[in-house]
Amino acid sequence: MSLEEEFAELLRETYEAGRQQGYLATYLLEMLEEHGGVGTAKRLLAPWTDHQGLYQLYGLGLIHKSVEAIVWDHREFHPFFTEVELGIAYRRLEELGYFFEGK
Repeated sequence: MSLEEEFAELLRETYEAGRQQGYLATYLLEMLEEHGGVGTAKRLLAPWTDHQGLYQLYGLGLIHKSVEAIVWDHREFHPFFTEVELGIAYRRLEELGYFFEGK
């Protein structure tokens, strides 16, 4: 499995974790099918995007499964993203106190 496939698989796991808690992020699955994992993450990390999915996962105690957390926590994926995209992921997580929850 390539690194890009591993990344996409983690995003599918995000969908599944949310589904088990009653959150159906069908847009995430649709984006994965259309754009792949990295393309999906890049779209979700754009500065103008609505990041309601992050808030939903946060509310369910699944912030660690968010696109932002996957991008930030897994350093092996950093080369796929620009400094701006990494900064957006970091700031969104920081705003929700992610780094103070044992990270």
